[in-house]
Amino acid sequence: MPEGNRTDGTRTQGRDRDPGLQPERTRLAWRRTTLACAVAASLAGRQTLHGGADPAALVILALVVLAWLAFLVSAHRRIRAMNASRPPALSPRAAAAAVTCTLALALLGAATLR
Repeated sequence: MPEGNRTDGTRTQGRDRDPGLQPERTRLAWRRTTLACAVAASLAGRQTLHGGADPAALVILALVVLAWLAFLVSAHRRIRAMNASRPPALSPRAAAAAVTCTLALALLGAATLR
């Protein structure tokens, strides 16, 4: 069997590693996070509409919905990528997009509480 190098410098057999249930756990984590973002967005919408829908509040609500949709697209792409037999690593661009959407939701959610 051919041997390969591991990242820590040790040598291993050339077999593919068995990912076990790790891709399934990752898929479920993305789904839970998407659900949590949906709840946060709906609570922000409820707070905005309950507190009076002035133009500034409606702009904030629109930004919340856009941030949630961007996170939903990012999460859905990652969930589909996890279906591969050997899922690719999360790209830095996708990670930055997810973090940006999460921070935007947090900041916009705080803005709805003004």
